[in-house]
Amino acid sequence: MSQKSNLQHLLQVPVLVAALGYLVDMYDLFLFSVVRVTSLKDLGVAPDQLLPEGVFLLNTQLAGLLIGGVFWGILGDKKGRLSILFGSIIMYSLANIANGFVTSVNQYAFLRFIAGIGLAGELGAGITLVSEVLPKEIRGYGTTVVATMGLFGAIAANFVADWFDWRISYFVGGGMGLMLLVLRLNVFESGLFEKMKSQKVQKGNVFMLFNNWQRFSKYLLSILVGIPLWFVTGILMTFSPEFGKEIGIEEPILAGKCVMLAFTGQVFGDILSGIGSQYLRSRKKIIGIFIVLSFAFMLVYLLFPSKNATVFYVICTLLGFCNGYWTIFITIAAELFGTNLRATVATSVPNFVRGTAIILTSVFVFLRPSLGIINSALVIGTTTVAIALVSLYFLEETFTKDLNYEE
Repeated sequence: MSQKSNLQHLLQVPVLVAALGYLVDMYDLFLFSVVRVTSLKDLGVAPDQLLPEGVFLLNTQLAGLLIGGVFWGILGDKKGRLSILFGSIIMYSLANIANGFVTSVNQYAFLRFIAGIGLAGELGAGITLVSEVLPKEIRGYGTTVVATMGLFGAIAANFVADWFDWRISYFVGGGMGLMLLVLRLNVFESGLFEKMKSQKVQKGNVFMLFNNWQRFSKYLLSILVGIPLWFVTGILMTFSPEFGKEIGIEEPILAGKCVMLAFTGQVFGDILSGIGSQYLRSRKKIIGIFIVLSFAFMLVYLLFPSKNATVFYVICTLLGFCNGYWTIFITIAAELFGTNLRATVATSVPNFVRGTAIILTSVFVFLRPSLGIINSALVIGTTTVAIALVSLYFLEETFTKDLNYEE
């Protein structure tokens, strides 16, 4: 396939719209990490309650992601990939706008839950659609385009929150989502899904993932491989101000800046992992390299910290770079299963990974009084990396896999 032909494929409307959708998705998903302290203080939360209330709201949003991941995935396999792209963006855009009007933590939590359900559909639907419309030789490049564009949304969240009030920041996210809804009117459905519609196979039956050991093991392993990603994001970045204070950095560490730098690093990590996967002709090898690098920088962050704020921010950037296997991780999930379960898996897997942050943050809060903030994070981080590497070892290589089949 010529370079010109490759470029034409990568510039198809479904690829570009999926990429822009993930940009808006990531903007909203990580805006809370940026405005957590500011918004809670504005709602009257006491300083000593900022961390526990922040964990509560984060877990509420993640619970929505878990529910939405299953709901949108099933809908995508039963009704089509476009049903997710339209339904999810409407839900999270309206929830985002409503977030700008909250006057209590309970209202905030409810709307974060609704936004989480909406957010759950974007990435899985985009990766599924892109994987099915692109030739297998360049699938890795297509999903890299989607994820790389999406990560700019996280960076944009920091700048918008810095320039405007936190309520306006939520309005901006909702407005971007509604504008993208108009662009999606020109998106066409996946050819593989259209072909499958007329066949007598079970579509989007989530129980099929649990009534067969081979399918269940693939599903579980694909989730476990991604857990370190959300340890870095959900704990090390979100609670970076607390870590900075514990380390002894005199200058207050800004969570928004850490999130922005981490996702700036992840942009380049996603690009390199996508290119590296194509060069090595392997999804597994490049994921393994990134997980090991991530663990190395976790140890630097926790055990060999500098009391210089600039050095701390550099380490956050490098940790973000190592999170760059996110794209390839979701691509594997989409490639592991047949067309009649692909959206269910590709949509639910990343959201179950996001949902593991509920467990991780809860364990973090539980261990913190006895072990301290550093040792608690070290125990959790080491455990997640060990689980991910073992799971990766047993996972199937999918680089050359043909996706034109059903379960």
